[in-house]
Amino acid sequence: MKDIKVLGTGCTNCKTTLKLIEEIAQAKGVEIKLEKVEDMAAILGFGVMTTPGVVIDGKVVHAGGVPSKLKIEEWLTGKETCCGCCGKE
Repeated sequence: MKDIKVLGTGCTNCKTTLKLIEEIAQAKGVEIKLEKVEDMAAILGFGVMTTPGVVIDGKVVHAGGVPSKLKIEEWLTGKETCCGCCGKE
């Protein structure tokens, strides 16, 4: 089970990030523990200066803006996903 924290004060981007992670985890069958962290001291404690931030198993993997669905899939499955831009799949 992956321990995931979404760091942010409750803005639209933070809520969108939380929802995307939930939806993709469910679609991929990945068990997660998802937590929303809104305390600024805690957010700054992770070294995140722009939100939303995403922390997975204690490691900051993202800060600032809504992450792409492909990036979230990579975090959850541990496999790089291919967008097809290079002709490889």
